[in-house]
Amino acid sequence: MLDFTWKIFSNTGNIDTYLLFKQLEQDRDDDADLQMDERAVDEFPLS
Repeated sequence: MLDFTWKIFSNTGNIDTYLLFKQLEQDRDDDADLQMDERAVDEFPLS
């Protein structure tokens, strides 16, 4: 999805498409961080 959004932006220069790209990128990064946090909790429980 990121590649498609970037191609559309690079072909059109549309700022809304760029903002969508950045939001999708941030969501992807947030999801990766959350998954890492969940794995850490599973591997090293506090109790």
